[in-house]
Amino acid sequence: MSQHSASAPRPAGPVLSEEVREAVAQGQPVVALESTIITHGLPRPRNLAVAAELEAAVRAEGAVPATVAVIDGVAHAGLDKDQLERIAAGEGVRKLGHRDLPAALATGATGATTVSATAFLAARAGLRVFATGGLGGVHRGYAQTQDESADLGLLARTRITLVCAGVKSILDVPATLQRLETLGVAVVGYGTERFPGFYLADSGEPVDWTVHRPEEVARMMAAQDALGGPESALVVANPVAEAEQLDPQLHDRVLAEALDEGRRRGITGQAVTPFLLDHLVRATGGASLEANLAAVRGNVVLGARIAAAWAARP
Repeated sequence: MSQHSASAPRPAGPVLSEEVREAVAQGQPVVALESTIITHGLPRPRNLAVAAELEAAVRAEGAVPATVAVIDGVAHAGLDKDQLERIAAGEGVRKLGHRDLPAALATGATGATTVSATAFLAARAGLRVFATGGLGGVHRGYAQTQDESADLGLLARTRITLVCAGVKSILDVPATLQRLETLGVAVVGYGTERFPGFYLADSGEPVDWTVHRPEEVARMMAAQDALGGPESALVVANPVAEAEQLDPQLHDRVLAEALDEGRRRGITGQAVTPFLLDHLVRATGGASLEANLAAVRGNVVLGARIAAAWAARP
């Protein structure tokens, strides 16, 4: 256990960096960013360069980035250079979903936050917009495994606008959309009538609502508040550009191979997703990783524009 004992006083919510704190106080646009892409989604040292690139992309749109992480048992929204480097180094850095946060804070752990933990902490910090790569979802074979991402349940009770490129195509996309509907989480396509598949611009599934401008998203956010209903999220599904997506034929072939190999090797439970993602990266010669990054870049830029539209509302 670190020097932070379980009995030490803790901040009631995430500690905001000076930059984020000033932006919130002045009503300036802020975009929350997750940290697991830094620690678990990219190889070193590229991960640190990408983290800096994403923050710079948010700033270029006139917004303030708030990368979220837990350091020595304290949740942070907005990291300084040293904190970002520490997370990127990966030594002793855990992967934290929202269920892990109490244990991480009580034991003084250091960890990168997933979508669910980032959304939770961002909302606690008073942030309204969160941009990431892909949303978690219902896994294939759910009837046998009951494997569903904690992201979905958390979004059903957290008022945040999540900009993402849909869900990873290794998941059960139709079941994920059905689950979001059951949970009452609103989903809108940004410039598309099709739900994106993370690596792919089109998962093959439709969306019920489409918007084309950040101001339209901001109006939906305001309508959520005015209705006074359940504190659920708004998911803005922003497809990766077709020119930057993974080749659909290559994707389908490699994914089928990965699923067959996983079944042959008896890989089940939490081991399935990292196995499939690793297989995709290797079998596509890194092309799936580049499509991943293209999607994230597009999402953080759109997130910044939505945050600006939200901050500028009357």
